Amino acid sequence: MKVAVTGKGGVGKTTIAGALAYILHKRGFKVLAVDADPNANLAYTLGLRADEAERITPISENWDLIEEKTGVRPDSYGMLFRLNFTVDDIVRRYAVKTPCGVDLLVMGVVREALGGCMCPANYLIRMLLRHLIIRRREAVILDMEAGTEHLARGTAKHVGAMIVVAEPSIKAIETVRRIRNLASQMGIEKILLVGNKVLNEKDEYLIRGFSERNRIPILGIVHYDPAIREADLSGHSPILYCPSSRAMREIEAINDRLIKIIKD
Repeated sequence: MKVAVTGKGGVGKTTIAGALAYILHKRGFKVLAVDADPNANLAYTLGLRADEAERITPISENWDLIEEKTGVRPDSYGMLFRLNFTVDDIVRRYAVKTPCGVDLLVMGVVREALGGCMCPANYLIRMLLRHLIIRRREAVILDMEAGTEHLARGTAKHVGAMIVVAEPSIKAIETVRRIRNLASQMGIEKILLVGNKVLNEKDEYLIRGFSERNRIPILGIVHYDPAIREADLSGHSPILYCPSSRAMREIEAINDRLIKIIKD
């Protein structure tokens, strides 16, 4: 099972991604959570303290690793670098065990310069993501960069499913439409919508109506839950702070439907 979670910034995609990874682990799956968002917060969602999270060096910033694999330092623009190298040891060496029981790998993002030139760090990340999605045997949950830019880079091209998270707002659901169009062009077949932070029937009607009009299957609805906000404000992981909250129960139901859809 390889699943990418994306959506407009601020819609709660990291909470959804972390909760899905935790629930899969609880169900007996071996799970790797991958933070591919430059605004990396998945570590906190999975229960790491701030000081522990800050000690993690993203793969994109690990210059020694990049030089080891490609033969050149990341700032060596214009130099030739190795294209053939192994990446199957990186998870073992750099993944962090979280309090939720899930292994976490923080990727980071390399911004392409000069019209999309390929630098060593970018190439390593692409090779690693491809390996994680195609070769790794465990469940992989990817918390993607907000918006659509990551789709242009093709980093989630081979996932089994893409979950697009939206809150009940016009901007959020328009982002869903753009993500769906780009993901479809990439060949991703299972594109699924999750409505998050839903307050009332009007909010739910907006999400479900958009789903029906645009033929984007809706995986589930997660209602606004004060317990999640309380966890966030107090600096706690919502997964560990309120594991039996309404939102977490709804994400469990979403997880069950996701497993069935991917198996089908």
